[in-house]
Amino acid sequence: MVNMIIVTLLSYLVGSIPSSVMLSKWRHGFDIRSKGSGNAGGTNVFRVLGWKSGVFIIVVDALKGVIATTIVARLFWDPTLPFYNRTPFDDFTIIQMICGAAAVIGHVLTVFAGFKGGKGIATGAGILIGIAPTEFAVSIAVFLIFLFAFRYVSLGSIMAAVAFPLSLIIRYNILSDEIHSYKTLVFFSVGIALFLIYSHRTNIKRLWEGTERKITSFRRKTESVEP
Repeated sequence: MVNMIIVTLLSYLVGSIPSSVMLSKWRHGFDIRSKGSGNAGGTNVFRVLGWKSGVFIIVVDALKGVIATTIVARLFWDPTLPFYNRTPFDDFTIIQMICGAAAVIGHVLTVFAGFKGGKGIATGAGILIGIAPTEFAVSIAVFLIFLFAFRYVSLGSIMAAVAFPLSLIIRYNILSDEIHSYKTLVFFSVGIALFLIYSHRTNIKRLWEGTERKITSFRRKTESVEP
């Protein structure tokens, strides 16, 4: 149990690294959360600092999920889990899920920045790269389709979160594809999707009200970036 607590805390700390806050402070002298939507995620970085910084932050935030599930999870050296594994997943996959979930929570509720972080989409994507690459690819495709069709990063992120469990359900129940440990993975993916949708609740409100800004307005404004 001690080892489980250690890898969970390490994953949380990895997820808590406030990449966008660090970038904005080091390069521009202000906290990204004081600009735009007030969020520390990649979408707000797009709005305030431009697409290059936005892409960089998204990649870094995704790496948090990858590191938690592929590196930190392997630090679990105990031969068995500290609880009975009732799922069809092997023990290591269970550890990956726990570490990945801890990283997402760390990104959203970062201990290094007053528990006010990003929305967790990019970090959640990093988890899925290692656990379910096919569904991850589907989610990326859905994100890009909605992004280019409607020009809302937040809408694309929300739909990508929904697409992951839906693609599992469709593949298994309609296309009759064999998916290892489907019954466990689908519940895990639904939980992650619900959490990410909840973290986007303010964006959903703005989308409903028609006040959410489109990607065409995500340009770098020199007057908003302090030297």
